[in-house]
Amino acid sequence: MKKEGKLFGVGVGPGDPELITVKAVRVIKEADIIFTAASTKNTYSLAVEIASPYISVSAKIEKLSFPMTKDVKKVEAAWIHNAKQIAAVLKQGKKAVFLTLGDPTTYSTFGYILKKMKCIMPEADIETIPGITSFHAASARLNRILVEGEESLLVTSGAYGGDGIRHINGVENVAIVKAYKNIQDINKALKETGLDNKSVAVSKCGRKKEQIIRDFDELEKRSPDYWTLILASK
Repeated sequence: MKKEGKLFGVGVGPGDPELITVKAVRVIKEADIIFTAASTKNTYSLAVEIASPYISVSAKIEKLSFPMTKDVKKVEAAWIHNAKQIAAVLKQGKKAVFLTLGDPTTYSTFGYILKKMKCIMPEADIETIPGITSFHAASARLNRILVEGEESLLVTSGAYGGDGIRHINGVENVAIVKAYKNIQDINKALKETGLDNKSVAVSKCGRKKEQIIRDFDELEKRSPDYWTLILASK
């Protein structure tokens, strides 16, 4: 009886290929097939670009489409379809890697794949390999301590605006990921909560055209950049 393969959820970090862990590099090099998420509007994958120095020439790269929509039925169907594609590869006895930006357990597409795989193929051998998050990379880039002593840290998404930070109590530090198209409301929320004075935005951390922005009123005037995060503290 043919032995089934194994799926690795691999975090490739924030953008710099040198910030991929040694274990992740080994697993990527050994993979038979590389899966990565892509928008239905294009096939570009930043995760593949980051990992490309370590991908074997014999490895097949498969880009799975995930629709950027709020239609729950369409999104659910895409998750199931993609999980079935991965399950089919594992049944062939192959070693598969699903690449994801940052860390696989933090605001990651791999989280949805993991849930569906547990339903579609509960016996599947799956291992998650952590990666460096964008907010850790940004704090290092700024030589800024993220949290210390008895302080707390809130990690939240800014995809739908600043409500994630409007009602915080007793939190001294905030990392806002996906701070792009709703920057006006995020900026307003930072001012309302007294977090604006020490706020810094970092765009494309560790990559070409990296930007560090401290003037958030100016940031509001720029074109939205998906790869933007904000570090704020009281």
